[in-house]
Amino acid sequence: MVSKTSAAHWLATTAVVAVVALSASGCSNIANRDTTGSISAAATAPPATDAEWRRSLDGLGARYRDNPNDIDVAIAYAQALRATDQRAQAVAVLEQASIRNPRSMPLLGAYGRALAEAGQYQQALQTLDRAHTPDNPDWRILNVQGAVLDQMGRHADAQKHYASALKIVPDEPTVLSNLGLSYLLTKDLKNAETTLRRAVAQKSAGPKVRQNLALVVGLRGRFEEAEKIASADLPESEAAANVHYLRQMIAQQHDSKKLGRAYMPAPDAGS
Repeated sequence: MVSKTSAAHWLATTAVVAVVALSASGCSNIANRDTTGSISAAATAPPATDAEWRRSLDGLGARYRDNPNDIDVAIAYAQALRATDQRAQAVAVLEQASIRNPRSMPLLGAYGRALAEAGQYQQALQTLDRAHTPDNPDWRILNVQGAVLDQMGRHADAQKHYASALKIVPDEPTVLSNLGLSYLLTKDLKNAETTLRRAVAQKSAGPKVRQNLALVVGLRGRFEEAEKIASADLPESEAAANVHYLRQMIAQQHDSKKLGRAYMPAPDAGS
C-alpha cells in the first residue's frame, strides 16, 4: 500500500497541472503581461528558487500595503505568497483586491487559481467563470477549470473544458496532459496514453508531461518502457526515486479510489 507521502511525492514531481491565465486576453502570467501598474514588465521575471521568492516577499508586501488598489502588485504579491506555501494569505490578499476591483479579469483569474490551490473548489469555479466570457474564452482559464472539476470528481465536465481549450490551442501540451490525466482517472488508459503521447510530441512539452506518460504506460503493463520514460529527464538520484514510486503506484492500479487520490490533477501545483 502506497503511503500518503509517496503519493504526494509523485504529484509534486510529475503531475502536470493547469496554468491559469492572469488575463482573459491571453497572457499567461505576470512576467509576460504588458503591465500598466507600478511594476514594469521588465521587473517581474519570476524568481527561480524558493529563497528568491522569499526575498521578494518583503518588497512586494510593502508595495501592496502602499497601494492595495494596484492590481499588478496584488497579483505579484499573491504569487510570491503562493510560491512560499502561504496559500491562505494569498487568498486573503486576492479576495480584498477583487472586492476593490470586481471587474478585473486578470485579478479574478489569479483569485480563482489561489482558491483552487487552497481546496475551495466550488468558489474557485464561480470565480473563474467570471475571469473570462463565452464570447472571449481564455484557454488557460478553461484548462484550470477542467483541473478543478477533476478534483471534484466531475471528470466528464472536466473533459469538456479541456476540449474547449483545445479548440483554441489544439496542441497545447499542458491541456493535453491534463486531459490525459482525466482519462486516467476514469480508467480509460488507451485514450490517456494516446493523449499524453500527443502532448509529449509537442516541442514545448516539459519533463512533467513525459512523467505522466510514464505513469500511464506503466499502468498498461509496459513496465520497462515506463521506467525509461520516467528516468529520462531526471538526475540519477531523482530518477531512481521516481521509478521506485512508479512501481509502487502501479501496484495499486486495481484500487480506483487510491488511484484517484494519487493522480488527481491539481490546479496549480509546481508551476
